Amino acid sequence: MKTDFTAAQRADPVIAEVDRILRSCVHCGFCTATCPTYLLTGDELDSPRGRIYLMKDMFEAGGPADHTVRDHLDRCLTCLNCMTTCPAGVDYGHLVEHGRNAVEAAGGRPLGDRLLRGLLAAILPYRRRFRLALGVGRLVRPLLRLLPGRLGRFDRMVPQRDRTAPVAPGAYRPDGPARLRVGLVVGCVQPVLRPAIDAAALRLLTRRGAAVTVVDAGCCGALPLHMGRAAPGRAMAAALLDRLAPGLDRFDALVTTASGCGSTLKDYAHLFADDPARAVAARRFAGLVRDISEVVADLGLGPVAVPRGLSVAYHEACSLQHGQRLHGGAGLLAAAGFQVRQPRDGHLCCGSAGTYNLLQPALADRLGTGKAAALAETGAAVVAAGNIGCLTQIALHGALPAVHLVELLDWATGGPAPAALAGHDRTGIMATGRPAR
Repeated sequence: MKTDFTAAQRADPVIAEVDRILRSCVHCGFCTATCPTYLLTGDELDSPRGRIYLMKDMFEAGGPADHTVRDHLDRCLTCLNCMTTCPAGVDYGHLVEHGRNAVEAAGGRPLGDRLLRGLLAAILPYRRRFRLALGVGRLVRPLLRLLPGRLGRFDRMVPQRDRTAPVAPGAYRPDGPARLRVGLVVGCVQPVLRPAIDAAALRLLTRRGAAVTVVDAGCCGALPLHMGRAAPGRAMAAALLDRLAPGLDRFDALVTTASGCGSTLKDYAHLFADDPARAVAARRFAGLVRDISEVVADLGLGPVAVPRGLSVAYHEACSLQHGQRLHGGAGLLAAAGFQVRQPRDGHLCCGSAGTYNLLQPALADRLGTGKAAALAETGAAVVAAGNIGCLTQIALHGALPAVHLVELLDWATGGPAPAALAGHDRTGIMATGRPAR
């Protein structure tokens, strides 16, 4: 793609990177075939190629983003399906982040949008605030649906409380000789919504010989960064990096059970590439970050306590298959004795995408309904995924229990059954005696 930036514009590191990314695009349009929003709306501007043209014009003009650029960038899921499809290797993920940063810096959003975005940014990345907000939400759930606009759907988004005790920060010894030293990175949203996930990961890792240090990380910066709030997102990432950098030598891996967070953590090297004080540490940090599925694959599952035979529809989160290019979850489930079933259109996003299902509910609901239907069509008894946002979205739109991959792997190798599967016995048959599909 030909660009028309001036020499003065290219002196700006952001514009220099934008220019490099734009020039790699060859206009082929392959991305339109796999873009979820384009498939829904049929609008070229809701495709990666269309958004690339919008961002090109915006950055070349050097002026504030208008509502057209803002609205179409807002409708992007950042699922990165386009990057998997693109034959030219266009770095759309970093380009759209620069575009969103420019949109937020320009301002001009309607008041209601500003208030909602401000509310989400002030609550979700902060565990105590989020827990308090959910507690209040459960108390006033019937009143939430009376709120106007997008706020009125919050009653659907308030989950039942997971009463599992959160894993406590500190060191945990492995069962037997230590084979690996890992830091289990505990973030912001997941420990509030589903603390059982990290508890299952801790049991599985120590069972397989990992010496685990639970790291109370807080928000890694992913949520604000994806909303175009570059300054607070970068500040959160910097705080985490600065806290862990001096002790990185004690870890062989930094493990996350939330693949959305993992994509951001693995990108710290890029995020701090222009920061002389942090660039080296950021590269070391990013090189240590691994999804729980990667570490379990290396350690091996070990003996399967009782082959379950339960049929599992596996949803591979966008942040895994497109963001991190990982595809090992289905294999781990099969090795653990589950009957793995792959849904149609498994490459498409479920519509969660961080805060997308709160900010773009109409499109998110269509994607969520379609994904839940595709998973149900497999005839499986349960859905497994590796990201808390996907689990929440799929449970909202479907009837099947949705559990984290690591909960099933922990169960298969000696841990307790996931709470969501309370109606199943140890062979995958419903407690009532009826076949579990």
